[in-house]
Amino acid sequence: MASCIFILLISFIIMLDCLSSEAKVFMVLMDKEPVLSLKTEQVYTRSDRDAMVYKKKISVGHDIFLESLLQKGTYTKLYSYTHLLNGFAIHIESEEVQNTLRNATGIRAIHEDVKMQKLTTHTPQYLGIPAGVWKTLGGAENSGEGVVIGFIDTGINPEHPSFSNPSFRGTLKSSRFKGNCSIGERFPSTACNGKIVGAQYFARAANAYGDFNSTRDYESPFDADGHGSHTASTAAGNHHVPVIVNGFNYGYASGMAPGARIAVYKALYTFGGYMSDVVAAVDQAVEDGVDIISLSVGPSAVPSGPSAFLNVLEMELLFATRAGVLVVQAAGNGGPATSSILSFSPWITSIAASVTDRKYNNTIKLGNGESLSGTGLAPPTAGRVQLPIAAAADVSNITASILAVESCQHPDAFIRSLVRGKLIICTYTFDFEYDDAAIATLAENIKNIGAAGFILRMDPDIGPMLVKGTTMTLQVPGIILNDMEASIALWEYYTSNTIRSSLGQALVFNAKARILDGRQAIYTCQAPVVASYSSRGPDVNNAHRQTADVLKPNLMAPGSTIWAAWSPSSEGAPIIKGVNFLVFWCAKSIKMPF
Repeated sequence: MASCIFILLISFIIMLDCLSSEAKVFMVLMDKEPVLSLKTEQVYTRSDRDAMVYKKKISVGHDIFLESLLQKGTYTKLYSYTHLLNGFAIHIESEEVQNTLRNATGIRAIHEDVKMQKLTTHTPQYLGIPAGVWKTLGGAENSGEGVVIGFIDTGINPEHPSFSNPSFRGTLKSSRFKGNCSIGERFPSTACNGKIVGAQYFARAANAYGDFNSTRDYESPFDADGHGSHTASTAAGNHHVPVIVNGFNYGYASGMAPGARIAVYKALYTFGGYMSDVVAAVDQAVEDGVDIISLSVGPSAVPSGPSAFLNVLEMELLFATRAGVLVVQAAGNGGPATSSILSFSPWITSIAASVTDRKYNNTIKLGNGESLSGTGLAPPTAGRVQLPIAAAADVSNITASILAVESCQHPDAFIRSLVRGKLIICTYTFDFEYDDAAIATLAENIKNIGAAGFILRMDPDIGPMLVKGTTMTLQVPGIILNDMEASIALWEYYTSNTIRSSLGQALVFNAKARILDGRQAIYTCQAPVVASYSSRGPDVNNAHRQTADVLKPNLMAPGSTIWAAWSPSSEGAPIIKGVNFLVFWCAKSIKMPF
């Protein structure tokens, strides 16, 4: 049966018509069947001798095929795919070699590698899990026991308390799982502690393209980005883990299946990743015997070809489901645009992101008695004392760039004697939208220059926008006025209470304010609704965006304002180094309540 399905799928795939002459990675699918085809009733694992013999035969067969076809030194085989598909990933540099490979017999299809992108406390209570499914599955700490979730992501931070092993004293109940633990930098043998039961990494394509940096990305399963730790703790993190950031306790976090075990397959990095590495990770995860595959990853665009369902990764996932593995994938972050879904196939469970009822609001009280609402997970100013306000441009070097000053991204632009003890008005400019500025950098600069805090107002020239970074935990008092009316009211109050010289220089700062505590959550009991950024259907059939007769997304789960683990050494976001928890508002993370 597996053979029939495989042939049926491949028959729809068109060989690449045009291969460029520059060095690239290709995924090649062969005529012969994979290990999975040996048995229709049960997936093979490492303990099955016949399967291991056949796996070796497939891999050696790939080597013999390439050695007989191509000249030594003209190619590098990166992977042999053996378990779900019979094929290999190959790095080749010349057009001649590409054409030779394309015209060879025994090959069913060739696919060019494509870039992939990375696509989470109160949430269990919000979903009614403690009194519901947890109660029927062994309680809060044990729900998910016996299940192994394979996370194909950026790795994991094994030192995080969400992945410690205070209660996993016995052996793994699942006899199917036979994973390995790859030891490497920042990932000792003790990292696989019973909660984490397997960890491997896949970076051969990333290396071939020159994107992998061992200093930044780590040649080990360690998470140098933070995304993988975040998704793993959301789905399977330990129960009742204190969320302490910058010395403040935000409550307690729990994964949706705290009793589940975690198997890590690192195939994504700070820059994203490549499909050939992801396919290798999926192949290994199913061979190892995971019960669930979590994919918070997707292509950067709809794959080319006759059908989005028939790229190599989608076929790999089809055979993963046939092997009895539940495949769960994030829908994507392209909403609210229609047909922005990046999880295409009917055999994949595609998860949309919803908002929760948890809100973090903040307030600034002006000297004229007016209160303005905003956001910002920041501490309050001291006591009930109102502090003087100063616009960034009024307390800066006149030689500095006005945009750099207004966005408060460069501490050297400020006159320290003028900013000390004041609340600085910074402006949300286009630099924030283009990632040339960040709220975390702003807050760090305010702290370093000795200011009392900051007020981030919207730039009237760009209008109201969804401000990036409003859920960043901050060490200094601050508030983000992402409402244009509030921003205008602040500016009018400031200008009317600032005495200037005839040349416009600020002389006396009479405007005052105090910022309240923005770290206290408010629970509105609002029903879940789809987050604005979560990708929508209808599903598409191909890159021409023809509608497919498939309902997508399949399920919805909380994806906004989710507290979960992070890597304190994250190179993906160096502005938040040292943070062990992060509140996430992005659909990249998958939530799987059991």
